[in-house]
Formats: sequence, structure tokens, C-alpha cells
Amino acid sequence: MESISVFEIIKVGIGPSSSHTMGPWNAASAFIRIIKREKSIAEVKEVFLEFFGSLAKTGIGHGTDIAGMLGLNGEDFKTIDTTKIDEIVDRIKESQIINLGGEKEIPFVYGHHLVLNMSQTLDYHPNGMIFKAIFEDGTELVQDFYSVGGGFIMSQEKNSIEKQCVRTIYPCHHGSDIVKYCEKLGFDKMSDLILINEESWRTQDETRKEALYIWEQIKECIYKGVNKEGILPGGLNVTRRAAGMNRKLLGEKIYRNKDEWFQQVVDAEENFTNINKWISCFALAVNEENASFGRIITAPTNGASGVIPAVLMYSQAFTEATSEDDIARFILVAGEIGTLFKKNATISAAMGGCQAEVGVSSAMAAAGLTEILGGSVGQVLMAAEIAMEHHLGLTCDPIKGLVQIPCIERNTMGAIKAITAANIALESDPTKAKVSLDQVIQTMWETALSMNDRFKETSEGGLAIAVNVPEC
Repeated sequence: MESISVFEIIKVGIGPSSSHTMGPWNAASAFIRIIKREKSIAEVKEVFLEFFGSLAKTGIGHGTDIAGMLGLNGEDFKTIDTTKIDEIVDRIKESQIINLGGEKEIPFVYGHHLVLNMSQTLDYHPNGMIFKAIFEDGTELVQDFYSVGGGFIMSQEKNSIEKQCVRTIYPCHHGSDIVKYCEKLGFDKMSDLILINEESWRTQDETRKEALYIWEQIKECIYKGVNKEGILPGGLNVTRRAAGMNRKLLGEKIYRNKDEWFQQVVDAEENFTNINKWISCFALAVNEENASFGRIITAPTNGASGVIPAVLMYSQAFTEATSEDDIARFILVAGEIGTLFKKNATISAAMGGCQAEVGVSSAMAAAGLTEILGGSVGQVLMAAEIAMEHHLGLTCDPIKGLVQIPCIERNTMGAIKAITAANIALESDPTKAKVSLDQVIQTMWETALSMNDRFKETSEGGLAIAVNVPEC
């Protein structure tokens, strides 16, 4: 089984959805590379993109169509000025021209060259899409892609995606592997093992730097979210709440940048109610940014991107585990737990419902927090198990296909559950646990397979149909 770096699970992304926005964007970019490999952009006459299944059914609400156009236009979601997205998309639609790969302008009519096929689902995966390029000489290039969660893409043609296969020195594909290698190497901290395995991609210093970069991006995202008022896009008219909570919690305190704001949070009155509200505020801030095409940290998905930031920010503001080493260890452990779910179950709501997104992120955050609060390897794995155990069966039923209701609030719940799971694990003997992490991951996957497709990010069940929202 292939190894996965923690920074493939926790990484810079763009809202509102990792599987429905980042995945299609990555697929479009990959298709551009395939065109260049097979022929050249200069030889392309037309390009077509068709989305199927869940990608089509919730495509408008998730910005799937927008992601496809931007990817084909040669834009990079890691660097694009997010304030220019609407302008670029409007230009493509109005001019009916796309600058393919940023190199050649060709005709592109929305609804003809880009289609949301809501009546058909591809067999391989519910998040399917097919790209087709027609060249000047009349030949065609067709490629299927599948967005499998967290921005990851796959194809039935294995050689169509350029990816290096990596196997770490101590491959950890199950929780039992982690226990085995930590015992073999005499490690009391799970993060020591992960740090060694990450050397398959980069040096230990580079790994620490990447973790601290992720932390800075988390702070930046939360800071943006707690300072923005207004209504979220998409037609549900959802009001941003993080800014109002932040203002009430800080009172008359003044700050000029994210570092001053963070210090004000640290210095704020610490009681259970206030800390609870801060945790919710952190999660709301991130997911409100995510819902408005903001740049966020995908962890492991965009729909669940507020859980890990909220719990990590909680640890830095309200616990003693505040060193840079603690931050790095939290991210390493959280990311490694995410890889276990990706390898043995799913991190895609279209495959497993929201248990695969907020549930997984809660397990990741619980493990990371337990690690830096002094938990043993067994307690870290136990915390992850507890968090997932109490998300089993959670459906994905976004109203109007938007990553807003119930998604935004659901991240606050995932964060609180993660902290509770960590606290329980830290006071428990993991050798007496009746359910292991590996068992709960298997149970989650079996639950996913049994779940009705209406509750797998199709907006055809649950709250999505219980709440009647007229089209705008």
C-alpha cells in the first residue's frame, strides 16, 4: 500500500469544497498537463468538460463549474487572488472564450462546453468527470477523473496522473502499525515515528517548517473570518457569525493585526462558557471563509476545514502546550490519523457522508491534541477512536448543495467532540478499551457502504429536502 504524507492530508486549499472544488480544479490542471504530454495546447481547437453524479447535483452550490473553468484557464488555487475569481469567471462566460492553460484562447460556451449531467453517475465513483479535447487535425483526447475526497483525484488509467509512489521506512497503514513501530523503536510519542517517516518526502527541518507554515495559514484564515461581516454567497442568505462572536468576547479591546488579535484572545477571561464560545468562533470563522471561496487549510477536506484549526487554536490560546514543537507535533499526528482513514475507508462525503469529513477531522484533531497534552501512543489512538465513534452514521445533506447548512455549525460540534475525546482518553487506560481505532475505521467504512446515496452529498435527502429553499 502506498504511503501518504501528512501534508497531503493537511494542506493549503480553497473553498468551498475539497472534493467538489479542489478536486475538479486539480483534474482540470492535470488534463492540461496530459494535453501537453500528448500534443500541445496550440493544437487544441475545443475542450469539453462534463460533470456527473454528486459533482453535478451539488455542482453550482459547491462551485464545481467555477473550479473547472478556472483550472482549464490555467489558474492555480494556491496562488490565485481569491477576490478576482468572480471577475475571471464572468469574463469567460460573457466573452465565451477560455484561455486554455493560460496559453491559447479558444471558444468556450457555458452549458455546451461545460455540462452538469445530473441524470447520470459514472460507475467508478460518484464524483466523476470527463474531459475531452478536440485538436485542429480532428483527433480527440478523452480522460476521465474522479474526485475522491480531500482534493485527491484518480483515474481508471493509472498512468494518466503523474504521481510518485512513496513507501516510508516504517509503513503505517493501520493504528496497529503505529503501535508496533513505536514499541520497536522505543518511542513514547507518536510524532517521533511520523517525523522519521516524513523524511521520505523532506528533511525533518523542512517538515517542521511546513507544519509551522500551516499554523500561520490557520491563524491568517481565522483572523480573516473573525473580521468579516455580511451575508455568505449562494442564495441561502446565511449571515456570518464569527465576527459578532469575536466582538462580544473581546469587548472594547483593540488590535491591528493577527498577532495582536491572538494575544487579546490569550489574555481574555478564561471560563468554561467563554472558552466554549471561542472554540465555536474559531471554527465558524474558517468555515465562513471556506463558504465564500476563501483560502483555507484542507484538513482533511474543505467541508471539515474548521475542526483542526479550532482545536489547534484552542490548544495555543488556552493550554500549556504552546511551543512551536507542540504545534508541529499536533499537525503531524493529526495528519497521520487522516491517512489511516483515507487508506482504509474514505474522506469523501460523496462516498461516506459527513462521518467521512467532520468525523475524520474530529478524530484527527482529538489525536493531535492528546499528543501535545502528554498522551501516550495508546491514548492518542484511543482519542481518535472515541471522536469517530460518536460521528458514525453522520449524513451529508447540505441545503441547496451549499457548504453552509449544516456544514458550518457542524465543524463547531466536531471541534468540541475532539476536545472531549482527548480529555476522556487522557484519563483512560487504552489497554482496557473495547474498540480499537482500526475497528472503528472499518465500522465507518461498512456504515458508508450501507448508507443511502441520498445522504452522500447529493442534496436529495435529510435537511436538503426538509428545508424548502426556492431557487434564486
